[in-house]
Formats: sequence, C-alpha cells, structure tokens
Amino acid sequence: MKKVKYHYNKQTLRYERIKPSWAKSLLMGLSFLVTSALFGVGMATLGFYYFDSPKEKLLKYEIEKMQMEYGFVNQKLEQMTEVLEGLEYRDENIYRVVFEAEPIPASVREAGTGGSQRYKSLEGYENSDLMMNTSVLVDKLRKKMYVQSKSYDEVAELIKNKEQMLASIPAIMPVANKDLTRVASGYGMRIHPVYKTYKMHTGMDFTAPIGTDIYSTGNGVVVEADFSKGGYGNHVVVDHGFGYQTLYGHMSKINVKKGQKILRGEVLGVVGNTGTSTGPHLHYEVIKNGVKINPVNYYFNDLSPEEFERMLEISSNHNQSFD
Repeated sequence: MKKVKYHYNKQTLRYERIKPSWAKSLLMGLSFLVTSALFGVGMATLGFYYFDSPKEKLLKYEIEKMQMEYGFVNQKLEQMTEVLEGLEYRDENIYRVVFEAEPIPASVREAGTGGSQRYKSLEGYENSDLMMNTSVLVDKLRKKMYVQSKSYDEVAELIKNKEQMLASIPAIMPVANKDLTRVASGYGMRIHPVYKTYKMHTGMDFTAPIGTDIYSTGNGVVVEADFSKGGYGNHVVVDHGFGYQTLYGHMSKINVKKGQKILRGEVLGVVGNTGTSTGPHLHYEVIKNGVKINPVNYYFNDLSPEEFERMLEISSNHNQSFD
C-alpha cells in the first residue's frame, strides 16, 4: 500500500495531503527501477558463479565421468603397450634370431605419428592435455602394432623358407663313414702331395675304394658335372640355394647331369682317382656366398656331439692331403 504523507498548514490550521510533482514521481520510479535492476544483476551474477543450474550440474557430472573413463582407457593402453613390448622383445631376440632375419631398427619401431599439428584440434579445452595424451598413446600403439604385424608376416614367410633351407643346406657326409676312418685330410694348410709344400686345402678328403657311392649332402640343382684335365678331374657342383654350394671331386663316374634337381642322399657318382690325385678318394668342399669354408661344421645330421669332437680332432691333423 502506497504511503500517504501530510503536512500542517498554519494558515488553515489543517493537515493537508502532500502531492508529489510529476517530475519527482518520475525520478522516484526510475530510481526504483535502477535499484531493482542492479539488485537483479547482482543476484544473477552471484548465482552464476556460486550456484549451478540443473543443466550445469549434469554437464559437470558428465565431465567427471569422462575424465574417469579417460583414466581407465590410459591404464588399458599402458597395459597393452607393455604386452606389445614383450612381443617385440621375443620377436627381436628369439624369432628373428632363429630365422636369421635382420632386426627391425628402433627408429622404425619408435617412428613418430605426424607431429604436434596432428592434435591441434584438441587444444583450447579444459581437458586438452588429457585428450591429447590419450590420442598420442593410441597412435603410438597403433603404429607399433602395425610394425609388429608386418614383422610377423615376414617371420611367417621365413618359417616356410626355413623348412626348405634345412632340407637344402649341406648336413651329411658325402660318403658312408660311420666309424669316421675315411677322413684322410681336413680343411686348412696342408702339405701338397705333388709339390711337397704347405698349401691351402679348401676341402676335406675322404678315402674310399673306387666305386664307392658319393651322396649329395643337401637338396639342390647340379650346376657343374664335367671333367677338368687338372685339379678336380671328374667333378660335380651342386647349388643348394641360400648361398650354399658343394663340390665333389676326383670321381671315376658321374651319375647326374647339369640342371638336374636332386635330393639329399641321392647318389651323384662314385669315388675315383681322376685329376690331380695321388690315390682313390673324394675331395669335398662347402662354399658359402662364394667363399670356401670348413665342411666339418656341416655334418650335423650324421654326427653325435661325441663323434663331432672326434671328427674335429681327426680333420685338424696337419698331414698330407691327397690332392
């Protein structure tokens, strides 16, 4: 109810009602409106900063839940990274070693994922660091998994080739030699039977009667099967692939032809005394990537550890060779 004011008129000796002017009434009204507006703005500001609306409360709850979920995701990513690192270790130190594969460089396994610009769209938010860290972990894990997957594809291919390689590389003695008595001369510096000087003997000599079977020591293809007037005489060279070749010299008879595919244990010919030879024997060589190496290390299918030790002792004697 509007408050009514009066004043005492001394002339009329009466109380008369005070009627404010229209200007004063307007000023009072404007003052009230301004005061009310300022009060309303103040209360709204106070509510905005210190009190949440139902919608804001819901959004804050969802943000807290999102932060928690991001934390769980990061934990799982770290666990997956540890598992993947274990797979990488076994890949580098077991699988690729067994199958003689080159290791994958660390620069490839740890390659970047596109630089900081890749995550530009995640900047400017309250939780930008959390989102960016998670995105970086995901991208690194994805890249490492891709590299590891390619590595396993390579290892799987090597497994297929390994079976063929194990059947192809030299692995048996070229003549029957169960008691190891047929080893006449080993690989290394030996006295030449003709010149009587020390000369590099690039293979092993096996003494045997003329006509004794000579076996291919691994699967392969015959690349030479002919006679040379000096040196090896009647001889055969077998290409086993994987960088390996074997040579069989001084045969009395050759049973195979150039280009013929053969299997380990197949008879190539028989022992003889052709070429530069001082007695019936087989001269046998193992060649790896063009270099003649010691054949004694390539009888593992025939020899027990004890027999191998004995073979090493016999072949290391610095006696005279037969060719």
